[in-house]
Amino acid sequence: MRVVFMGTPAFAVPSLVALAREHEVALVVTRPDAVRSRGKRLEPSPVKEAALELGLPVLETARMTPEALEALRDAAADIFCVAAYGCILPDAVLTMAPLGCVNVHASLLPRWRGAAPIQRAILAGDEVAGVSIMRIGHGVDTGAYCAQASTPVGEKGADELTRDLAELGGALLARTLPAIAAGSAVWTEQDEALVTHAAKIAKAELWLDPEADAPANARRVRASSDAAPARCQVGGRAVRAVRARAVEPGEGVSLPAQGTYAVAGKRVLLGCAAGALELIEVKPDGKRQMGAAAWAAGLRDKQGTWGPLS
Repeated sequence: MRVVFMGTPAFAVPSLVALAREHEVALVVTRPDAVRSRGKRLEPSPVKEAALELGLPVLETARMTPEALEALRDAAADIFCVAAYGCILPDAVLTMAPLGCVNVHASLLPRWRGAAPIQRAILAGDEVAGVSIMRIGHGVDTGAYCAQASTPVGEKGADELTRDLAELGGALLARTLPAIAAGSAVWTEQDEALVTHAAKIAKAELWLDPEADAPANARRVRASSDAAPARCQVGGRAVRAVRARAVEPGEGVSLPAQGTYAVAGKRVLLGCAAGALELIEVKPDGKRQMGAAAWAAGLRDKQGTWGPLS
């Protein structure tokens, strides 16, 4: 099958690789080089890097200009496949290919429509997460879907879960395309009564808070990223929690009271509304990532108060 692929971040790369293995990728469309890390250099998108390694033609564009539309028409693809491209596609694109335009969405629709389905699944304590192959329509993730696959969330952080879902989505997309081409794919309209929305994560949502229980704070840590880190202040010092776990009463350790912290041996415990959060890896402001015990050795007091950033 002749395919145009549209995607930008690392999440989209397994889908591109899977398509290139089993189908003819006529064109790869991705967003232009941008400053993607703390450096000031322009960097190619992960999809551009993968496409060039595969020897595939690349079109870089942040919007569907007349020139971009012409390139898409010239590709003469049977279907357009999208995975986190980052651009709203006009009707001219959605209807250009004979088999239409399908998207790899990182949720089990209709749950978690929107920009941050993976982080929202973690924050909500979902036991499973997944991917859906869906038609692209005019609403945000409102189209019918024809295939889904799931994986346990467990204790996975956002990065690990994103990698798992990316691989799952790529395999599912390549496996589903023949059924779409044959007209045998069964499309399911989303039940609007079951819709949940995955709004973009605000930084303050992931700040740790003694008013929340330990599992909720642990989920904030697992859902965090460089763009929205799980932060708090301990003994007056701001710090990012990179890895942490919930500790419940009865685990053989004395838990600090809500809003207080305790350094006990090599363990750093933050008292929550229920249970305690044990810090495992942290990143103090302006310093490298380190073990929580090594960081706590620099605290003046081994007991004190902690709370959200002010």
